[in-house]
Amino acid sequence: MTDPAPLVPADFDLTVDIDHVLSRLHSGMVLGIGGWGSRRKPMALIHAIAESDITDLTIVSFGGPDVGILCARGKVQQLIFGFVSLDVIPLEPHFREARESGSIPMLLELGEGMLVQGLRAAAWGLPFLPTRAGLGSGLLEHNEDLQTVTCPYTRDTLVAVPALPLDVALVHTNRCDRHGNARVLSPDPFFDHLFCAAAREAYVSTESLDLNDAPLHTHLLDRSVVTGVVHLPGGAGFTECLPDYPRDIATMKAYAETAATDSLDAFLAEHRMGRPA
Repeated sequence: MTDPAPLVPADFDLTVDIDHVLSRLHSGMVLGIGGWGSRRKPMALIHAIAESDITDLTIVSFGGPDVGILCARGKVQQLIFGFVSLDVIPLEPHFREARESGSIPMLLELGEGMLVQGLRAAAWGLPFLPTRAGLGSGLLEHNEDLQTVTCPYTRDTLVAVPALPLDVALVHTNRCDRHGNARVLSPDPFFDHLFCAAAREAYVSTESLDLNDAPLHTHLLDRSVVTGVVHLPGGAGFTECLPDYPRDIATMKAYAETAATDSLDAFLAEHRMGRPA
């Protein structure tokens, strides 16, 4: 009796480089960015976009410096967000500047639970999903496009969160093999799996291509939702990627100061965030 064929052919390899990821992006697309605030953001990929000629993006994010950098570089046409924070600095300074100056043409602020439902609806192929999140807040008043529905069973009024389909998702993980199976070793996986499932294409930057030190229960993404894998040690930049490295507070503060000193270009030239020199 012959051995069965392997589930994944040995030559099945999704590894790509940053230039390949950039070649799959274009102006005007909807880009979802994983991570959470200043935690496990795909900063090397964001850095590459900031230096490209890509513009007019719709960004969907639980935002941090990813949103701040892209706003400061004039890349954002629309922002769909649950918050934009550096955590230790409550309001991301470049986002604050863009918001106060009105330089972001379109904004859709959602509660965190609402944003999750929008990604989940897109992942499941649904036009919307109902939720109680947002009821009683000012979100419905200030976002006229948000609608409510009446539950056919209980007659409760619920918020109908529209699906948030993404053209491309970018996430950063601790480990990912060449086939696109990714694992996260930090205590919270956030919602990176929904970003990838909601996207037509999903690219994972990763600290290591070796899964040997990543227990099976840390599995977050399987190859069915991953388009490409970029090996970028340190690719989360000054955001934290536990347990591989903590948040770099000193560098984060230096970044925040660039909003007041108009020195972001010099900062990005100095801090390449996992990108090859």
